[in-house]
Amino acid sequence: MPFSHSPYNALVIGASGGIGAALASAIDADPSCANLETLSRSQDGFDVLDEGGIHNAAATLRARNESFDLIINATGALEINGAGPEKSFKEIDPGVMGKAFQINAVGAALVIKHFSPLLRRDWKSVFATLSARVGSIGDNRLGGWVSYRASKAALNQIVRCAAVEIARANKDAVVAGLHPGTIDTPMTEKFAKGRYTATPEECAENLLGVLAALSPKDSGGFFDYAGEAIPW
Repeated sequence: MPFSHSPYNALVIGASGGIGAALASAIDADPSCANLETLSRSQDGFDVLDEGGIHNAAATLRARNESFDLIINATGALEINGAGPEKSFKEIDPGVMGKAFQINAVGAALVIKHFSPLLRRDWKSVFATLSARVGSIGDNRLGGWVSYRASKAALNQIVRCAAVEIARANKDAVVAGLHPGTIDTPMTEKFAKGRYTATPEECAENLLGVLAALSPKDSGGFFDYAGEAIPW
């Protein structure tokens, strides 16, 4: 359970993906969770590239006087229009790169814009966004995967900016980027080559454990599935 108090309310965005579905399932199974809301493209038509739709989804929850102790954005894309990560700069396609930024960075920023006001303000609340270690500039030793790396690096900056701004009005909020590891999901099966760190269920348990340990002083950080800080 990610909070010291209960019951708590949670929202998982991107709840039909491998990690998102596992997170939603784990939270739903927690007897301390009073209410779980989910949004996804396949189940609700939720599209991170459609700001009008994002606004409407948030407005619907606001109209029901919903507020959340935990919001997790589990959206993102590794393969764009059938194109996998580049192995070299020769493979860069501006359309593919632009779409990666739209989904992984711009879309995440819009989710924060419209859903972060739904965080509770009377005790610790958490807004977590799934990022990736390959988005770390300091940790990059291999190169390649330029569009995905760069879009996740942009996402990390967005998370950092959001943490600074949200703290001005909500001092108990935690805004964090999370690296889930290499998880056995359809998103990774073409690229992981069996180098998995966990199942989706294990991943969900790990990430929720990390969120349980974070405090407002950690807001704006980038953490892996073991709770270790990742360099920018």
